[in-house]
Amino acid sequence: MKKIVAQFNVVGFTAEQYSQVIKDLETAGKEKSSGRINHVAAQQTNGLLIIDVWESEEALNKFSETLIPILVKTGVTPAQPTLLPLLNIIA
Repeated sequence: MKKIVAQFNVVGFTAEQYSQVIKDLETAGKEKSSGRINHVAAQQTNGLLIIDVWESEEALNKFSETLIPILVKTGVTPAQPTLLPLLNIIA
């Protein structure tokens, strides 16, 4: 399996909604999802930019089964990610 980068540009996603989603993921025991290597969230003028690195697309899809209902409950329209093959990470 190839590692991937998933980039989400989520229009209208607020910092307050993001905080609630993280709390709900913690409650579900999924804040540190298996298969996710890294997670970055940044404020944009029209919403949030989320960039995740995953062990595989399958790991992302499994996590999405928990994430999408939480997003919808929080009033966030889930965005389709741009998926890219990972080249490198320098931390």
